[in-house]
Amino acid sequence: MLTETPLSPNVAMPDVGDETIAAMLARRAATDGDATYCTFRGERISVGALSERVGRMAAMLRAQGLVKGDRVAVMLPGHPEHLYLIFALARLGLVRVPINAHLIGAPLDHLIAELEPKAIVADTAYRAALRDIERRVPIVLWRDDPQGAFDRFRGFDEDRAPIDVQADDIVALTPSSGTTGAPKGVLKSDRHLRAGPMAILRLTEAKPGDVFLFWEALHHGSGVAVAIAALLGRFQLAMLERFSASRFWDDARTHGATHVHYLGSVLPMLLKQPARPDDREHGVRIAWGGGCPEPVWHAFATRFGVTMREGYGLSELLTFVTANIDGPPGSIGKPLSYFDIELLADDGAPVPPGEKGEVAVRARDPALGFLGYFRNPAADAAARRGGRFLTGDLAHADADGNLFYAGRKKDMLRRRGINISAWDVENVFAAHEAIAEVALIGVPSDLGEDELKLVVRVREDARTTPTELIDWCRDRLPYFQVPRYVEFVDAFPKTPTQRIQKKELSRDVAGIFDLEAAR
Repeated sequence: MLTETPLSPNVAMPDVGDETIAAMLARRAATDGDATYCTFRGERISVGALSERVGRMAAMLRAQGLVKGDRVAVMLPGHPEHLYLIFALARLGLVRVPINAHLIGAPLDHLIAELEPKAIVADTAYRAALRDIERRVPIVLWRDDPQGAFDRFRGFDEDRAPIDVQADDIVALTPSSGTTGAPKGVLKSDRHLRAGPMAILRLTEAKPGDVFLFWEALHHGSGVAVAIAALLGRFQLAMLERFSASRFWDDARTHGATHVHYLGSVLPMLLKQPARPDDREHGVRIAWGGGCPEPVWHAFATRFGVTMREGYGLSELLTFVTANIDGPPGSIGKPLSYFDIELLADDGAPVPPGEKGEVAVRARDPALGFLGYFRNPAADAAARRGGRFLTGDLAHADADGNLFYAGRKKDMLRRRGINISAWDVENVFAAHEAIAEVALIGVPSDLGEDELKLVVRVREDARTTPTELIDWCRDRLPYFQVPRYVEFVDAFPKTPTQRIQKKELSRDVAGIFDLEAAR
């Protein structure tokens, strides 16, 4: 039962400990150096080879005059050299600032201006995007530039200096997801960056020798967490250059994957691929991640013959704060034992059992809690209430304490006196066979409050019309949740976690389908 005490029981987790990422890599290399860490384009990279290349990369960075605490922006593609850099930065205590490789223009400029890196390491493929920015950064290291220091890192002797990094040193500034506002730099310690991978190991029950299909972008926290989890859990990474829905299961078969990860719209994209006779002919046991509604859960597990594991996490805390190991489908599970969770009403009081409330997280060990936003005390203070971090996410709990995600608090719309959850409406439309992605937003109404505008990306191999969608939803939604406006788009603006950035969607209704006008 949900009461005025935090939800319980929690998912038991081991102590995170004080051994840093760099110390862990050194220990693994000394004791288990021949073990496979990663494969990429047919190359097998052992733990020992990883450690040696990380040491050379660290020496190259040290030669640039970078010292512990300096901020280093990273804008690289998916490649083992990106991994070497991540571990080298952690070894030296440099503060990694991951940059989405697809950013251009004002969003990219904002991150660089706000987080003020001393150095940036970037692939020459992004030179045009960084043309105006590189003049403002003291040190610029280009990858894929034969004249640059980065490509010559293998010629450096390994860095042999003692590791001068402590468990609670800040080693990363992770941009927040930015779904409802400008991204902020979240302070991350070495301890944080190991606790998230430990949660992955708990959720996935990975064993030594397992193989994770590794398609995640390394500018995203989950990608880094998987890379660190592989060292902790002694499983292997089958690294891909990018995610491909059409090749996904062929890649899984080729690399002998036992685990696959999903984010955002990944599962619907895979489900909407044409059915094949060999859909279940693979070695994958577990599909794990976040953002899987119950209907998608059942459809994916049934079609592909895998066990689903769902959790909930956020940039400000860990990769996972909750885990659903054996709970009901569609649930994000129960809190890890690192945390207590309450569901709060707007006045800060716990909501009654079964009702939606804002997810508020309290870390039992403050070292694993929200450490703050970089140079943003106002946002810092707004996110805290009495030792709890206010996530801005909504959830409800069942009688057994299982949590169910219910969308963003700022996604609650109000139409003609009735509160409407965009999450609920979107989940209904997402089940339509012609829809690839969908978002519901509020637009100004002549009556005050909101009118509902549905923004839709149709599957490439499908056809539909606004009228058909509205007719289809009438038997599935109450009248007050039926959208008035429908707009088709070719693509959605996305965050690094593949969440739709609703703040970037047009509120204009001129020239699009209007249900009132169509009557």
